[in-house]
Amino acid sequence: MTGAASGVPVTITPCPNGPLLVRGDFRLDDGSEPHRRTVALCRCGVSTIKPYCDGTHKLVGFRTEDEG
Repeated sequence: MTGAASGVPVTITPCPNGPLLVRGDFRLDDGSEPHRRTVALCRCGVSTIKPYCDGTHKLVGFRTEDEG
């Protein structure tokens, strides 16, 4: 995957029991452009600042399935 404007590679890394880390030059579907080159996107559905992670996954005990 590459960023639409710059051609810089975009990577998405799932954190175990946590958010998706998105690195690179990207834009969200809602048209917003994050002010950072790395952002954490919520996977637990409980964040108060969706689509971004606010760490609430730790409080609610969010768990992902083992990938191994």
